[in-house]
Parts: sequence; structure tokens; C-alpha cells
Amino acid sequence: MEDRKTKTTPHLTVGEKPKEEVIGLPRTIHLVPMDHLAGFDVRPGFYEVNGATAIPGGVNFTVYSHGATAIELLLFHRTEEEPFAVIPFPKHYRIGNVYSMIVFKLNIEEFEYAYRVDGPYEPERGLIFDKTKYLLDPYAKAVTGQSLWGDTSPGEQHYKARVVKDDFDWGTSKQPLLPMEDLIIYELHVRGFTKDPSSGVFHPGTFAGLMEKLPYLLELGVNVVELMPIFEFDEMQDYREVDGEKLYNYWGYNTVSFFAPNTSYTASKEYNREGNELKNLIQVFNQHGIEVYLDVVFNHTAEGNEHGPFFSFKGFDNNIYYLLTPEGYYYNFSGCGNSLNCNHPIVHQMILNCLRYWVTTYRINGFRFDLASIMGRNEDGTPMNKPPLLQSLAFDPILGDVKLIAEAWDAVGLYQVGTFPSWNRWAEWNGRYRDDMRRYLKGDEGTSQAAALRMAGSRDIYEVSTRKNASVNFITCHDGFTLYDLFSYNQKHNEKNGWNNTDGASDNASWNCGAEGETDDPGVNRLRKRMIRNAFTVLMCSRGIPMFLAGDEFCNTQFGNNNAYCQDNITSWLDWNLLEKNKDIFRFFQYMIKFRKEHRVLRANLSDGACDFPDISFHGVKPWKGQFAEHERYIGVMFAGREEGKEPDIIYIASNAYWEELKILLPEPPSSMRWELMADTWEAEGQRKEILRSNAFTIRPRSVMVWRCSGSGRSC
Repeated sequence: MEDRKTKTTPHLTVGEKPKEEVIGLPRTIHLVPMDHLAGFDVRPGFYEVNGATAIPGGVNFTVYSHGATAIELLLFHRTEEEPFAVIPFPKHYRIGNVYSMIVFKLNIEEFEYAYRVDGPYEPERGLIFDKTKYLLDPYAKAVTGQSLWGDTSPGEQHYKARVVKDDFDWGTSKQPLLPMEDLIIYELHVRGFTKDPSSGVFHPGTFAGLMEKLPYLLELGVNVVELMPIFEFDEMQDYREVDGEKLYNYWGYNTVSFFAPNTSYTASKEYNREGNELKNLIQVFNQHGIEVYLDVVFNHTAEGNEHGPFFSFKGFDNNIYYLLTPEGYYYNFSGCGNSLNCNHPIVHQMILNCLRYWVTTYRINGFRFDLASIMGRNEDGTPMNKPPLLQSLAFDPILGDVKLIAEAWDAVGLYQVGTFPSWNRWAEWNGRYRDDMRRYLKGDEGTSQAAALRMAGSRDIYEVSTRKNASVNFITCHDGFTLYDLFSYNQKHNEKNGWNNTDGASDNASWNCGAEGETDDPGVNRLRKRMIRNAFTVLMCSRGIPMFLAGDEFCNTQFGNNNAYCQDNITSWLDWNLLEKNKDIFRFFQYMIKFRKEHRVLRANLSDGACDFPDISFHGVKPWKGQFAEHERYIGVMFAGREEGKEPDIIYIASNAYWEELKILLPEPPSSMRWELMADTWEAEGQRKEILRSNAFTIRPRSVMVWRCSGSGRSC
């Protein structure tokens, strides 16, 4: 008797579904029928795979809209503005609010795509569907229509998408997975970092150009590069000419597509393999111990307000993607026309999918979230106590090793430094560190107490037991003066931006050291360099995660412009000629970065202290001081700790913001140890060695000295 067995029917063609056959019963073959639309065979697709994805035999297109009544897929030949095929999604290809369709016999190298979406037009309800508009896929992995930087060619340009083949070979690459306490963040603009001819690279203004500067970054000693926005953005937004200078939306804080890298940042065209140059950069940087973070903008998009362009989210579900007033207008918590409705489940899901994509496909190591407080607002615009999105990002398993850094404020006054919802997972740009340290360094009265607290890790702001490594300390960033300009200008000089110097912050806590702007006065120039060394010394000797702006290490200037968002020229580009001119400053930055790396006590609480010294203590001109008076401008901050099996590490930072020298008495060192001078910013390169025979020393005006206890500390 023949055994009864189950077999799979062989030799099925595309579109057929295997059917189990039981021997002894009549044989039947069930075929999945296909539709024929616009000259293509199509069938329902994979509904859980967002965007456009190449599959054997064709391409799967999945898109969703809550309010749409019909969606059409448009196929274009490359560079063409009129579609060669329009394929409507049949009604039975919709499940829930998701439309999915496989189109067979499509070669991804031979087409680009967009959508048209029909639906109700009721602006008072936020419904503004327009079936005449070409819409960019919100999940597009590569975008066309603005691939050439600064393209001013006439005619309406439509954004379209390409299907990307993800075939990059990561091999056995490993990520650095640096502890938060060890990070030294270097913020840069991909284009501006190497665009000027002085950079000496073969591919200026690109990811490849940045890669050429890897030896420089390794020489400097930083271990994180934080890239200003590299998602596809529209540099032509608000394009204008002022006094013959072309002004662009250069910084890139106006996202067009969250899943696509900016194609104008590549050295060569990457048709259907967009992102490979960036992936190569990340892979090589990681191999050399440098993590790569992205500055991401989930608070608004480039579509603006009622008068802004209409190219993607507005056409799919305007009332879901954006925060709207009861009358259907756009809330503007970003200062850029609209605000994303981040805690709506659909937008929440998209942001989570986006970050997972960049982590799994690009191996990104961290994210800095621009105006992150908007991400904690409810659909009516009010701040939430436990925003679902922020909590999801904090606990998401794919993002488990990724650094999350919030700019903990928005453009309309919500300021959450120290109170940003964190779940002990989020770090914050510490705006109070920037403001307090700037005022202290230039000698403002009544700032010493705040400065000492900032150097001690801002324990008055962050609860150490629940907010470890929460503070990202910075004195400069892309937004504001460079470090050189901070001590060269009393006032902003933004006239070239075309707004009559009304844009940019007016309160910069800056000081020109006696002359506004460039000067030939040698005394002023010496003082400026000393102030730069002072600022970087306290930054490298503060608890928390230090971050500084690219070019600060060689006195790069923006000529007093503190809002250079539109300056695609030498105002924003790094002038690498200054590296040779200010080599002494570069060497000092190198030294202080190395010093921080060598002394973990500056980065973390190693124990409750060492040699009867507490973990952190404050000191005046005489040791052991709890509070600083309003008139005092000298602070001493001492860190003491001991790692198991190692000598105690005791570091004392002496900072004199007063304009006269002072006599200082250090705490009595442990037996068999002496105070050794490790840095003195009064010196041109800051590296003067000295061992004290007593505990007294003189600190020069407006200078910082760093001391450590040297010798054997085993007795304690």
C-alpha cells in the first residue's frame, strides 16, 4: 500500500501559490490571479514593508493614508517630469489604511516614482488632499529633484524617489560602543568642513572629503563626529541674493525626507545605491574608534505652513503629520512654519522606524535631536509628562546601544534642561553650562558659584543617581559664535544674512578683549588665545560629556556672524590656512584631549574620593570653600578618585577670571605626594611643568592652571 505523504507542487510560475497535494486525492493547482494595469502585471504586495523595495521579479510599493480615497503610483524615466505610467491601486489592494502592490518586470535602475493621492478638501479640519500634486514617498530611501547643490534651473521641480539596492558589505565590522563618560564630541557640517580649497582634499564638501580628514581627526584625538543634518533637505528654501552673494538654507534644518541621505553630499552619483559613500565613511571611522552621530530634525519639515510647499506629508495626511490649531492652521513651535505631530501613533511609528533604519542599515552610533522638546508635545501642543515617543526611543531594543541626545528646548520658550523626560537614557545639551561658563570666563560678577557647579557635572540640575552622563557640556556649537569669535566680538555682525542684523541671538555673553573684530594689537591677540585656552581647559576638565565646534581648535572665525545658517561660503566653511597660523592652539587642544583621556577622574565618579579627599570639592584662594561670594572670580575645583588596583588620581583645576594675579593655597597633598603643574594657559601652548615644594602658587590674570598630585599614593 502506498504511503500517504504531503508534497509541494513543483515548477510554479511567478504569481502561483504552492498548494499542498495529498496523494490519492484529485490534484489541483491554485493560481493567485494578477491584474494587468498600465501595461504591467500587478498583484497585492507585502503590507508590512514600508516604502519601495526590490524583490525577485519586480518591486513592492507600500504606502498608507488614513484619509485618502484613492492613490496612484507614478513611474518616471530618469530626469523626466511626466510619468510614463500611472498605476492606480485597486480598491482590493488596500488593507485597513495601507495600500500595497507588487509591479512585475520593473528594473530599479530604469525608473523613479512618486504618488498622487485623492481625498477630501476641508482645510478647517486639516484635510487638504490634492490629486494633482506629485507626492514624495515618506519612506523614500533616495530622493531626486534636488541632487545638484544650489540648482537654480527654472521650472517646477518635483521630488521623486528611487528604489535603493542595499548591498553594502559590512563584513565583520564592529562598532566602538564607547561608554558615555568617554565621549569627546566634535560637531561639524559635512559640506563646510572641507569645501574651501584650503582643506586640500580631492572631494571637497562631501562624505568622501570628510573621510580624507580622518588622519587629522585621529591626530586631534576626538572620538565622536556629530554631523549636522545629512537627511535630504532643501538648500534652496528661501534662496535669495544679498549684495551679490547667494544665500541658501545651508545648515539643512529643513528635512525633505527622513530616510534618505543628502545626495549632494556625495562625491559621485550613486544611482540606486544611494548611501554607500556615507556607509563607507561610518565603517572606516568606526574601525578607527570614532563614532558617528547624526543631528536629526523631527520637530518640523521643509513643507512649512499654509504658504509653504506641498510635496509629501501634507498630501498623505496633513492632519496627522502636523500639529494643527482647531481652525486647521499650523502650530509653529519650531520657528520654521510647522511642527510635527510626534506623539500621534502614525508619526510615532514613522520616527521609530526611521531611527531603526539608520541604525541597522547605516550603523549610526548616536543621534542628537534638534528642538527635542517638541517631540514631547501632545496633539494639542501641550507638553506631556511621559511622552510615548520619547519613552519608546528610550526602551527600544534596536536602539539599545545608541546614544540619544536632546536639545531640550523649543523655539517658543519650553526649556527642559534638567527636566527632559529621560528614563536615565537621554542626555541633554546643557545650555546652562554654555551660558554660565561664558559669563564666568569673561569675568562677570556673581558667576563663580554657577561655574563651579557646571564643572562638577551640574549636580544641581541632574540627579546623579538617576541621570548619569546626562550633561553634554559645550561652550560653542553651530548655533552662535565660534570660540575665536566669542572673544573677538561684543556684538553679532549678521548683516550679510540680509535681515539688517536682526536675526541671531543678541545676548551672547561674549567679550572682544578690547577690540571689535580683527586687530593688529599683539596684546589683544595674545589675550584672545589665552581666553580660548581657558575655555577649552575648563571644558575638558568638567564632569559631563564635552562637545566643541569644528575649527575651534585652530581659531576658525565666522567674522562675528552668530547665525550663519545661510552662508555657503568662507563665512561658514573652515579656513584650513588658520591651522598652520594657529598651530599652538591646535597643539593645546590635542594636549588637553589627551589629558582628559588619561584621567578618568575628570570623566566619572570612581569612588567616594581618595586619600581622605571627597570625590568633588570646591576651593577659593584658600582651600575648602563651600560657597563663592558675588565678588569672587577665582574658583578651584578638585576631583579625587581611585580605580581598583591603581594609584589615586587627584586633579585640581585653578581658574582665575580676575584681571589681576592671585596668590593661591592648595589643599595639603597626601603623604609622599606633591602637586605637579600639568597645564598653564598663560603659556603659549599651555604646557609648563612644575612641581611645588609647598602648597602655594601664583596664578596669572585671566588664566587657568591644572594641577595633579604626583608620587606614590599607596599610603592612603
